[in-house]
Amino acid sequence: MSSDSDVVISVRNLSKRYEIYDRPRDRLLQMFARGRRQFFREFWALRDVSFDIRRGETVGIIGRNGSGKSTLLQLICGTLNPTAGEIEIKGRVAALLELGAGFNPEFTGRENVFMAGKLLGLTEEMIEERFDRIAAFADIGDFIEQPVKTYSSGMYVRLAFAVNAHADADILVIDEALAVGDAVFTQRCMRFIRSFQERGTLLFVSHDSAAVQALCKTAVWLSAGQVRAMGSSRDVSESYLQYTLQETYGEEAKLQDIRKQPQLPDPQPAQQAAVDYEVRVEPQPNLDEAQGWKTGAAEIIGVNLELADGSSPPFLTGGERVRMRIEAVAHQPLERPILGFLVRDRLGQDLFGENTLPFTAVSPTRVEQGQRFRAIFSFSMPMLPNGSYAVMASIADGDLYTHVQHHWLHDALILNVSSAKIRFGLVGIPFEKIEFGVTE
Repeated sequence: MSSDSDVVISVRNLSKRYEIYDRPRDRLLQMFARGRRQFFREFWALRDVSFDIRRGETVGIIGRNGSGKSTLLQLICGTLNPTAGEIEIKGRVAALLELGAGFNPEFTGRENVFMAGKLLGLTEEMIEERFDRIAAFADIGDFIEQPVKTYSSGMYVRLAFAVNAHADADILVIDEALAVGDAVFTQRCMRFIRSFQERGTLLFVSHDSAAVQALCKTAVWLSAGQVRAMGSSRDVSESYLQYTLQETYGEEAKLQDIRKQPQLPDPQPAQQAAVDYEVRVEPQPNLDEAQGWKTGAAEIIGVNLELADGSSPPFLTGGERVRMRIEAVAHQPLERPILGFLVRDRLGQDLFGENTLPFTAVSPTRVEQGQRFRAIFSFSMPMLPNGSYAVMASIADGDLYTHVQHHWLHDALILNVSSAKIRFGLVGIPFEKIEFGVTE
């Protein structure tokens, strides 16, 4: 096991095996066989999984259904015993694994709060002192006094999350628990998670790669019970996206890896000028260094952010009319080509973007082999906070429901933003007028 004092979760060669019996009587035969004969099939939910998580880290776990994510979390939380390997946990663990896990459906919400709190290591007095805050966080009204078997799925997760949020845990484990919450409750949970990240260790399982990139610095990708990749949440999420698309396409298209060292320079300070510009957005071409994949059927050859008249000034200020121009060439005939882009922040969150599907769905345009084609998206440039932003560009062929991504570049264009003023939110808009006055 790890000797690092900052390591709070240490997993070494962890494996979990299940015995699959085809017939009920095979279980009885196995008991009498005493190891001389095997009447079951082995299924390894996890096999030789090893990693360390340090105090204060937020780690995402991604993978397809059946990859072993939930099994891993249950082993970490102690609700399952491993077949082989070791787990060392330092600190109190609060877990939201399954909807209402640990709740007795016949008990009221109040009774389940006390029962769940005791399972998390809280005393009767501690739960009593926190009960009003737990009830306020859950916000299920008088249902707190009703049996939880009468609860909706959303009410289940509200109450379960509220208990875990007040358990004074050192490690918080969340397994897709927010998927059933409404918008208001999800925002409340996210505020708690952001606050918890400042003092604790978070293990977060989600199929939403944008959420993993937004919350987590590191990610672990599980596939068929084994660690397929572990590293920065951005790199792992991008590899996972390519893998899932390849699984979807099968033999229809082969995605060839494009791996280059990403060039994401720090934003340059704004130069002094006669006019105090609110924002400076400096587009930096990055096509040659962009990572992603391709099938070879088509290729993006240009991605540019320019003014509406087609000119390319050294920087933009935000609020002006601009256009994103994407140019491509077909190496094979394309029946219904689609061009699109997304602007992402440093956490991989999608800020805005568009594609040509609304046009091509109505008027599909065939492109022959060797032909060049392009898309132009005109819009008003938002005002972005300081930082570097990546423009993802892609070419697909098909329609909304059935298409193949032939070329996908995560960092086709870099936008370096320097702002003289604080921006609130992920993007800003140019307000035309702001008024303030006393009305009475």
